[in-house]
Amino acid sequence: MRMISPVLPFLAAMAAIVVASNYLVQFPVDATIGALNLADLLTWGAFTYPVAFLITDLANRRFGPRSARLVVFCGFVIAVGLSIWLASPRIAIASGTAFLVAQLLDVSIFDRLRGKVWWLPPLASTVIGSLLDTFLFFGLAFSQAAGVIGPGDAFASEAAPLLGLFAAEAPRWVSWALGDLMVKLAVGVVMLAPYGALLPVLEARARP
Repeated sequence: MRMISPVLPFLAAMAAIVVASNYLVQFPVDATIGALNLADLLTWGAFTYPVAFLITDLANRRFGPRSARLVVFCGFVIAVGLSIWLASPRIAIASGTAFLVAQLLDVSIFDRLRGKVWWLPPLASTVIGSLLDTFLFFGLAFSQAAGVIGPGDAFASEAAPLLGLFAAEAPRWVSWALGDLMVKLAVGVVMLAPYGALLPVLEARARP
């Protein structure tokens, strides 16, 4: 109980982000950039989900990797529970696997880089974690190779112009994954600002 109490704000923040992302993923981004229709690539959940990496990194900086993993497991339980309720078992497996593996990798990379310049641990861990999260989720959720874990989505597997712009074609889920990854990386860079702003507060509280 003593271990849990100090990290309760981080547990609450992670729960809020996971719930918000699962809700906002239902709403496509209704906008266009030239010939690119963002509604074909992105939902609003893509903008909130990367904040989970910020929460994990802040918990890691303040309390260390053990407490950060506790925050991750809290998010994992909520993510799987919501996915089972809102989506198919295959999506639940993909969502839970991607979240848990990517977030735990984030914790490990951040901890290894802890002594480096302040922006390197959160940036490197978020970029690598986002790459793995995207690869695992979309690969498990939609690729034909992962069909053993559940029925596929015919629409997601249909060939379409890559990102809706190029002559080269790929399954639609590949374009969804690329669009999702670009947003994750962009938000990850933006999250360096609040991380840097909160860093002095976290370090001050960590001093005896």
